[in-house]
Amino acid sequence: METLPALVAFAFATSVTPGPNVIMVAASAANHGVRATVPHMAGITIGFPVMIVLVGLGLAGPFAASPELHAVLKWIGAAWIVWLAWKIARAGAPGEGARRPPLGFFGAAAFQWVNPKAWLLALAAIPAFTRPGGDILLETLLIAVVFLLVSPPSVGFWAMVGAGTGRILRSPARLRAFNLTMAVLLVLSIVPALV
Repeated sequence: METLPALVAFAFATSVTPGPNVIMVAASAANHGVRATVPHMAGITIGFPVMIVLVGLGLAGPFAASPELHAVLKWIGAAWIVWLAWKIARAGAPGEGARRPPLGFFGAAAFQWVNPKAWLLALAAIPAFTRPGGDILLETLLIAVVFLLVSPPSVGFWAMVGAGTGRILRSPARLRAFNLTMAVLLVLSIVPALV
């Protein structure tokens, strides 16, 4: 797949930047420690790729029947990604959550189905990184595997931030530079898929 580097960049940028999953992981690690947050991180790591596969297989029929639908969804997904990049560039630090029990594996995996960012990412990634007439199952599985591989370091980073290493990004200038870098990486990640 010629778009594999772009897919990896897309998966990393969307997995490591602030959103419901990483904010919840950071808050959990801040309140309960990294060890207690591992089941939550595992639920995200497994749950989101499963969601991608199920969403991708559900879209296989409509994409095969209508290459135009594939193209429209690709451009809608690209527009959403640019909007997300704008929000990331303007984002502040993740907030700290109230004291509550850590979310477990199954709760975190199930959370993907109500997480708007997860839905939008799945709906954006499938048309952006599959080809009309291509092997939708193989391409969808590749997307899921890439997210499976980039998730542990991404959520692990935010667990460490939540557990106390947030000093790295505590400076407003550093946080701004990080967010701008992630926003630019996110936008650049979709260019090869659109060309």
